[in-house]
Amino acid sequence: MFWNAANTSLSADTQHVRYAVVGAGYIAQNAILPAFANARENSALAAIVSGEARKRGGLSRLYDVRIAVGYDDFDSLCNSGDIDAVFIALPNSLHCEFAIRAAQAGLHVLCEKPMAVTSGECRQMIRAAAQNQVKIMVAYRLHFEEANLRAIEIARGGMLGNIRYFDAAFSMQVTHGNSRTRRNLGGGPLLDLGIYCINAARYVYCDNPLEVTALCAGGFDRRFEEIDATCSVLMRFPGNRLATFTCSFDAADVSRYQIVGERGTLTVDPAFEYEAELRHILQIGDKVRERSFRRRDQFAAELTYFSDCILQHREPEPGAIEGLIDITIIEAIQRAARSGRSEALPEFQPEPKPDIDQARKMSPSRKKPFINVQRAHR
Repeated sequence: MFWNAANTSLSADTQHVRYAVVGAGYIAQNAILPAFANARENSALAAIVSGEARKRGGLSRLYDVRIAVGYDDFDSLCNSGDIDAVFIALPNSLHCEFAIRAAQAGLHVLCEKPMAVTSGECRQMIRAAAQNQVKIMVAYRLHFEEANLRAIEIARGGMLGNIRYFDAAFSMQVTHGNSRTRRNLGGGPLLDLGIYCINAARYVYCDNPLEVTALCAGGFDRRFEEIDATCSVLMRFPGNRLATFTCSFDAADVSRYQIVGERGTLTVDPAFEYEAELRHILQIGDKVRERSFRRRDQFAAELTYFSDCILQHREPEPGAIEGLIDITIIEAIQRAARSGRSEALPEFQPEPKPDIDQARKMSPSRKKPFINVQRAHR
């Protein structure tokens, strides 16, 4: 049963975790809120939190949710006994504050990536969860997606020989005025797109980088007055293995990575999308095999997994340390880009990595109409 430390209430339903979705921007309306229909086996949408009254009213009617409140009432909601967990889908700069407030009320936290904008904020979130005996999971949806999990299996299984290098690219044209272009909200391509490439390199190698070098460039219009437009990064891993990636808010849509071994290559293209079929191109010598992976509801997959962890008292993978490591790497990349020198990284204890057993094949969610929301990219 669920124990809410702040209000000493118990959930009457021990088979479902009751969530409040905090934030009602594009990702929440396009993917998170619709995912609850596919996650109904153990997850329930119990509340919506938004700063806009029009969104709250429209979304509460659309999803038949009784509780819809503004940010000023967030603490009251957390202490009401009506929810067991929060799914934070706010701008990056607000992840830490709202995660801590939820944890202090005894609620479990599923937080969109990036976990926070600094490693210090990540550590604050980890302490708050430990002190209040709640779980934090970072919403790395690809840890439950078959194409990426099969890529890990191929890389670890030796089919390609020893892996020599990893190369990735993730880019799009971001819209002007979107929160991703505002520095004070934690914008920029590294936190939004580059984090996928970093995390993929880490799970392919099943290791953490030792040092990074980077170059970042500005864009050609007012979208990039506060943030970089494009960043290219080189990471050195143990065993003389390299990983490179480029992420950009000022380029055509690209979403792919390639794993290159002694004997063959595996290209995943697209790799990071949630609204498209993903694809493998495996080449060993002259033999080329292609495989497509049907589009699935990646958000329902992570929801049901996290709810299982709560109900069965298991620690989630990807946990909070996974989020902390990626932000520590991003901070080193930012320093390297400013200084023009390589930056060494601290050594982290090995963390559990995703494997094929975490794959959850859930049907695509049904699209819902948007209510007063700006698209993130053009």
